[in-house]
Amino acid sequence: MSRILVILALLATIAVNALANILPLNGQPTGTISDRFPVLITPPGYVFSIWSLIYLGLLAYAVFQALPDQRRNRRLERIALPFVLSCAANAAWLFLWHYEQFALTEVMMLALLGCLVTIYARLREQAPASNSERWLVDTPFSLYLGWITVATLVNTTVVLYDAGWRGAALGPELWTTLLLVLGAVVGAVFALRLRDAIVALVIVWAFVGIALKHPETALVAPVAWAAAVVVLLCALLAVWRPSQPARRVVRA
Repeated sequence: MSRILVILALLATIAVNALANILPLNGQPTGTISDRFPVLITPPGYVFSIWSLIYLGLLAYAVFQALPDQRRNRRLERIALPFVLSCAANAAWLFLWHYEQFALTEVMMLALLGCLVTIYARLREQAPASNSERWLVDTPFSLYLGWITVATLVNTTVVLYDAGWRGAALGPELWTTLLLVLGAVVGAVFALRLRDAIVALVIVWAFVGIALKHPETALVAPVAWAAAVVVLLCALLAVWRPSQPARRVVRA
């Protein structure tokens, strides 16, 4: 039953995301709302095309986990519930965003991030049983977690802006710089400590977009470029360094 719920939850989430812009919900596309907030940490529109890759990867995961020979894969069973919950949080975020309930979007964004962290942690407790499982399960969730990490920084800044906060004494440029440094630290930790280049590369993708969007903004552009280069080097090091011996997968 959990395998079917995974597929239904993902299809429902994709449908909500599509309809949010086709209808659109509350008469306004997702990006149009975002453009109303002049926060410097928001990447340009083309960067959000990464969602297509994320959903393609999640579809691959949904199909893979439903295959007959994966029915006894405890590793996949343990991430089914948090994945369904992540889909609910994703869809709820869209409704709240389109109906301009920005404070509540932060609750849903943190819930989504929490679900993905849970999935990521559970996947890392056991090594994948095959290269197929590594590419069709682990990689999509690294991609998803990397992007939602960036999205959480953006969403938090938007919520604060909507509440009237503009960085206080820091100012918007220094505040954005601190967020970029925080994102770079997260990317470096995933690359160097967890040896996950995918999460790091997603952060690089977002930071390059931010740098290109604000080429003449003091602090933001140079820091975004510097952070992107540092995280990219960390990602390359993660790929170059030999992986630790895989732990034995236990099947029920």
